Amino acid sequence: MQTLLEYIRAFLVGGALCAIAQLLIDRTRLTPARILVGYVVSGVILGALGLYEPLVDFAGAGATVPLTGFGYVIAKGVREAVTRDGLIGVLTGGLTASAGGITAALLCGLGAALVFREKAK
Repeated sequence: MQTLLEYIRAFLVGGALCAIAQLLIDRTRLTPARILVGYVVSGVILGALGLYEPLVDFAGAGATVPLTGFGYVIAKGVREAVTRDGLIGVLTGGLTASAGGITAALLCGLGAALVFREKAK
């Protein structure tokens, strides 16, 4: 039963983040690229202020998988690296913390490029 509740919370929070983005696409003149950048930046800001951590604790993957979660991971990595390494952590912390996700995205993109062929329009 506990696992089912975790899934429901993740679905609701992740779905709400996606619904907000869809509303922004439908109701504003913002491009999808600007909305994506806005999500990452908002994740960084909320993560730096310590406001995103309770959402991650509540929703799990529903809060960490969307782009706001990527921004949160970057802010958390920088904060930890600055505490551990000092000022150089500003430059290294975000990349170290997000390296796994970036690598997975690159490998999936490479795999898709190898499997599928581009078709001329």
